[in-house]
Amino acid sequence: MKNHSQKLAAIFLMAATLFLFSCDKKSLKSSKGPLPEKSVSGSVLNVSIEAAAEPLDQQTAVFATSFELIGNMIDGLMQMADDGSVQKAICKEETVSSDGLHYTFKLRDDVYWSNGEQVTAHDFVYGWQRAIDPATNSEYAFMISDIAQIKNATAIQAGQMEPNQLGVRAVDDFTFEVELQVPVSYFDQLLYFCTFYPANQAFVEKCGDKYATSPQTCLANGAFILTEYSMNGKSISYIKNTAYYDASKVKLAGLHYEVINDGNEALRKYQSGQLDFVELSGDTVEKMKSDPDFRPVDSGFLYYITYNFDDKNFANKNLRRAFSLAIDRERVVNEMADGSAAAYAAIPRGFAFSQSGSDFTPKGVEFPESCSYNPAQAKVFFEAAVRELGTRRFNLELLTADGETQVIASNSIKNQIESLFPEVQITIKAVPKSERRKIMSSGAFQFGLNNWGPDYADPMTYLAMWVTGNDNNQGNYFNPTYNALIASCTDGDLCTKISERWSALKKAEGMIMEDAVISPIYQKCNANLIKSGVRNIAFHAVAINRIYKTTSK
Repeated sequence: MKNHSQKLAAIFLMAATLFLFSCDKKSLKSSKGPLPEKSVSGSVLNVSIEAAAEPLDQQTAVFATSFELIGNMIDGLMQMADDGSVQKAICKEETVSSDGLHYTFKLRDDVYWSNGEQVTAHDFVYGWQRAIDPATNSEYAFMISDIAQIKNATAIQAGQMEPNQLGVRAVDDFTFEVELQVPVSYFDQLLYFCTFYPANQAFVEKCGDKYATSPQTCLANGAFILTEYSMNGKSISYIKNTAYYDASKVKLAGLHYEVINDGNEALRKYQSGQLDFVELSGDTVEKMKSDPDFRPVDSGFLYYITYNFDDKNFANKNLRRAFSLAIDRERVVNEMADGSAAAYAAIPRGFAFSQSGSDFTPKGVEFPESCSYNPAQAKVFFEAAVRELGTRRFNLELLTADGETQVIASNSIKNQIESLFPEVQITIKAVPKSERRKIMSSGAFQFGLNNWGPDYADPMTYLAMWVTGNDNNQGNYFNPTYNALIASCTDGDLCTKISERWSALKKAEGMIMEDAVISPIYQKCNANLIKSGVRNIAFHAVAINRIYKTTSK
């Protein structure tokens, strides 16, 4: 372990030196701010992670792994405390108008990008305008418009206004103002999500389409600086940012990730001392669950089947309902054996709570008519689908990401459906998760195992996905009544009526289940092994799932 750490320290030193020769060399030479130290002594945390196959661009990233990697190196106005609450980051002081429409953020004046340039209100203006600009093609632009309800965002997204007309402005270098269309009760919770992070305009434009694809094309203002990264690469590394305004709280000298999708490989590297923290999958979970280092953590991710409404077979509601009732979700999670829980609702448990503290999704089978294992009723729906579609034979393709647990779950789903309906033949198509998303977004699929993790602690983070036109409505569900109900909860008459809005959101979830838009399958639990000397990894179900700012080793 000692030799491995020394080797990593050398890598960090060399990479940190290379890092300084970034895209914006001119601004680096003229910078008046502190620059990060080239080497840092101390412990490096070695972690396993799934593949990261996209630029680490705060405005365009879509995967949870990318959110973690970006969160290591960039702070926004707010950040998530270890207990899940919202705490100030670059924001020093916040003022909200009495009508809830105007926010004024006073920024810290001791925050610098890793090229020495100061982080200012102009960086937030540019970052948010960049996110909503149709030219950026951000799949999370809806967070600016539909969720945050920032003034003019919807019109900009539709190409009817210019991005510079977004309801944000820099009053001066350290005063950032935001104007909303309607009050948003959870607005502060959005501000620790990557889409709302600042961006340095000169640096981004200098890097062009190479931005955030390598250490040399990334800027940091957070706890760590990226020193090793390439899309589809096998390792990712960071060094502590000694110029970080909160550097005294950062205990690690760096982070080193190994990209691993196989549970056995992760376990081998953990047991050999190469890794301090791994996520297990497959039969390694059962093997290690009694180990003192074993620590299961609820990830907050819901895994569900998405049906393509444009497919001639799955346009049929009875076929969708038949498949949903044919799946024994308890059997699926037992075969996965990683501690995940069967899911019986479109909103996972444990992340969204009412003012009285009630979970939006209580334990148990909340929608038994849609999610309970009911072979007899499934056959009734299947026979109805056969009559309506005019065929008894179905050759179908189930799309999934190629992660070990996803493949196990998909095979369980396939076997159960085929066993109950011999007329159905299912082929599993397992591809890298980035490819799975591209295929689904293009509509070139029949049905697939999908997933979503909450971006903020409100049911809307899920329910907004099935609104017509949302980039995440990959099954192309269309229901004007549903659209109107969700609209009433975002910018309509219910947006400020807390209890009525809560009831309306529950009604919207019921519509998703009744129409069999999706079939919830399981709520993911991460089966972790963590070395006993590692302390204070912050786990969250919302937004960034793992934070290492105060972690020690």
